[in-house]
Amino acid sequence: MFLLRDDISEITALLERGAVICFPTDTVWAIGCNVFDEAAIQRISDLKGGRPDKGYVLLVSSIEMLKRYVPKLHPRIETLLSFHERPLSIVYDKNEGLPASVKAPDGSVAIRVVQDEFCRQLIESLGRPMLGTVAARTDAPFPPTFGAVSSEILGGVDYVVKHRQDDKEPAEPSPIAKLDRHLELDFLRE
Repeated sequence: MFLLRDDISEITALLERGAVICFPTDTVWAIGCNVFDEAAIQRISDLKGGRPDKGYVLLVSSIEMLKRYVPKLHPRIETLLSFHERPLSIVYDKNEGLPASVKAPDGSVAIRVVQDEFCRQLIESLGRPMLGTVAARTDAPFPPTFGAVSSEILGGVDYVVKHRQDDKEPAEPSPIAKLDRHLELDFLRE
């Protein structure tokens, strides 16, 4: 489908029908889909050249949405997410209601509460998390701007969001952290 402009409701309808999109997040450009659409998740794995060893990062619009899938959210994490100014993905060992295809082999899942307003509105409109993985093959470096996203990736998705395509400021993936057994943050990617 070709849209002349980004329309959240039309993009949401595409996602509900199983589309894979390329979109800007609060960090780097990503390819993503409805987290509960197994066929779309498989398309993303194929497009990336394989599923990541540690599972995918899921994107939620709010702490309230996060709590639907991580019902025992530690108060330290909730406070951190409420006040942290940079995007931060957290790995949760205990989670509920998420498909195995998005989790790491040990059942954990990385989730980020997005800070980009367009991305937040899109996820809120969808009403459930989105899978949001770097818009690059698994063996390739991440694209710091939209212009660095490969034609292979762009040609493999159903829709490319127009929002922020002209941004020239290079972006980086979010840090990924996990609460360790001492209740300290262990950064897996900084």
